[in-house]
Parts: sequence; C-alpha cells; structure tokens
Amino acid sequence: MWFPIVVNTSVSVVSYLVTVRLIPRFKDMFIKANLFGIDMSKSRKEKIPEAIGVVTGCIFLIALFFFIPVPFSHSIFENADFPHDEFVEMVSALLSICCMLLLGFADDVLDLRWRHKLLLPTIASLPLLMVYYVNFNSTTIIVPKPFRQWFGFSVDLGILYYLYMGMLAVFCTNAINILAGINGLEVGQSVIIAASIIVFNFIELGGDLWKAHQFSLYFMLPYLATSIALLQYNWYPSRVFVGDTFCYFSGMTFAVVGILGHFSKTMLLFFIPQVINFIYSVPQLFHLVPCPRHRLPSYNVRTDKLEASVTKFKLSDLNTLGKLSMQTFRVLHLVRWKEEDTKSDKETYVECNNLTLINFVLIWNGPTHEATLTSILLIIQVLCSILAFSIRYPLASLFYDV
Repeated sequence: MWFPIVVNTSVSVVSYLVTVRLIPRFKDMFIKANLFGIDMSKSRKEKIPEAIGVVTGCIFLIALFFFIPVPFSHSIFENADFPHDEFVEMVSALLSICCMLLLGFADDVLDLRWRHKLLLPTIASLPLLMVYYVNFNSTTIIVPKPFRQWFGFSVDLGILYYLYMGMLAVFCTNAINILAGINGLEVGQSVIIAASIIVFNFIELGGDLWKAHQFSLYFMLPYLATSIALLQYNWYPSRVFVGDTFCYFSGMTFAVVGILGHFSKTMLLFFIPQVINFIYSVPQLFHLVPCPRHRLPSYNVRTDKLEASVTKFKLSDLNTLGKLSMQTFRVLHLVRWKEEDTKSDKETYVECNNLTLINFVLIWNGPTHEATLTSILLIIQVLCSILAFSIRYPLASLFYDV
C-alpha cells in the first residue's frame, strides 16, 4: 500500500519545485502571445499573464506519466497477473483530465460561449464513464434510514446514476469557475478542497475500499503540490492569472477521483461553498434576472477596497420566476435591493447586487480589501470542510448503517 504513495509524494515534491521555477520563465512568453489580462481591482493597469493554469496542468500530467509504472511494478518485475482494470482506470482518468486541460486552454484563447462550457466537460467525462461501466457498473445506492419504509434498503438507479456522474463532472468544472474573480480565490479554494480529499483518503486507507482511496491519492498529491506553487504567484497582488484552464483542469481532477474513487457524494460535501454560490447565482445564470458578462466586485480607487457590484434593470423585465426568486431573496435578506420610480416613462427601475457569494460577503462585511476578502472566503471554505467531515462521520450514523 505505502510504497506507491511514498514514491508519489516524492514526485509531488519535485513537481512543486519545478512549477515554482517554471512559472516566472513562462510569464513573458504568455504576454508576447497576447495571453494577458488587466487586473480590474488595482489602480495600476499592468499586463498580467493569463491562463498560467496550463503550466501547472502540464507539469501535473508529466509527473503522473512518469509515475504510471510505479503502482504496477510488483506485477511487472515478479511476472504476476497484471491488473489491467486498474491500469485502464488510470489511463482513462489521465485522458479525461488531459482533454479538459486542452478544452480549458481553448476557452481562454477563444473565449467560448457558456453552452460550450457545459458541453465540453460532458464530452471529456465520457472515457471516465465508459471505464466505470466496464470495471464496476455499480448503480445501486443505499437509501437513508428515514426513507427505507418507502423505498427499501437500496435502489438501483441504472442510467440515472451515469447521468448523475456526468452532471458531477460538469458541476465540478464550472463551480470553481463561477466562484472566482479576485486574487488567489480559484487556486485557494482548490487547494483546500484537495487537502480535504487527501485527509479523507488517508482516513479511509484502513477500510475495505483502500485501493480506491490509494488511487485518489495518486492524483491529489501532485495536484496539491503544483497548485500550492501556483498559489504563491496568484496570491494578492497577483503576478499571474490562472484562467479558465485551471478551473476546468481542477474540476475534472476532482470529478475523476470522486467517480473512480467511489466517494462522489462525499466529494460534493467538500464543495458546499460552491453549491451555495451556484444556488445563489441561479437567477442570473438562467437569466431570470439580467446577468452582466462580468460580475466581479467593484473596485474603489479612493479607498483601495472592493465593493459589491450591481446590475440595473426594469422591474417589468422580470418574468414570474424571476420575481418569485428575487422576492424570496429579499425576504431572507440575501440581496441589496433598491427601487426607483421615474415619472418620464412610468417605469420602476431596480438596482440589485450581482448574485455571487463574493458580493454577498461584501454586502454583509462592507467594503473590504481584496486580500482580506479572499482570506474570508477561504476561511468559509475551511469551515465548510470541517462541516463536511462532521456530516460524513459523526452524523452519517443517523442515516446509514455505519
């Protein structure tokens, strides 16, 4: 059990050192290739290299390519039965991650539409789902205790389970992407999620599914190492931008270990802030409420602080679902809502904060320095990981036979 993990840890340390040295060397190359952005939350408008996530993604893949023979060294050198199913799992996982890294970089270069961003993770997850079908094809779930009198002890979901796993890949890749926009947040939340998964894997190594969690560690350890290296350059004040490349690559890596490691439901527990952000954003994501192209916080040059950004629209522009959702948010005090009647066209105009967790924190905390805001959001991520472990272990016995 431990030999491949020790080797993988060593490979991860080397990956960290290589990433730390390579990122500065690639910065000028990206700017020359017109892959750069301007930090809208700074008074200095200098060019910052964009899509640097492709560098960490490539180092991650190279590290795992070198690592591939290690878990199978016993079978290779002792002429034992070769575990073809485990080998196919690893190769298909790398294929899905590699596809998502390529598609994420294409998004950064070509600025794809949202419908493509939903379609691409689905396509990239197909090799993963095929391997799951061939090796496992387990689509049965255990029913929580309170519902067993109606549904029995277990339910076979069939094709619905594959639909759920495909949607998990889509959610993971996009959830990090929509909770983003300030220095260090995308990489910071990913580092915390990866660290949480690693802790969970080590706890579960003593259980019956230890091989699945060992498989997860093969991916999470080098991912964490390269991401920590990237965070050093992406933290405030950011010297590089990670781009959609990193968000998609990260999301697919999490989806891969969640699906093939057989802990997809626990994986979602580590995404509690992202789930909350998604639910809060639904009215704008589905255009029930007008949604600007960018929902980043507004930067106040005078105070050097970030403030909640707003969207303005006519009240009459909202359909029934839009009015219902916003009324619910207003009753729960989840939005800052201002109405203004005009005499000229007899219309009611509304000013409402953009519906993201970042802007929500700014509503309740007031104008906040960018580094402080990132720290608050990452503290929320850590607290939610602690909550996830509480749900997974002490509270799970209330619903399952554990």
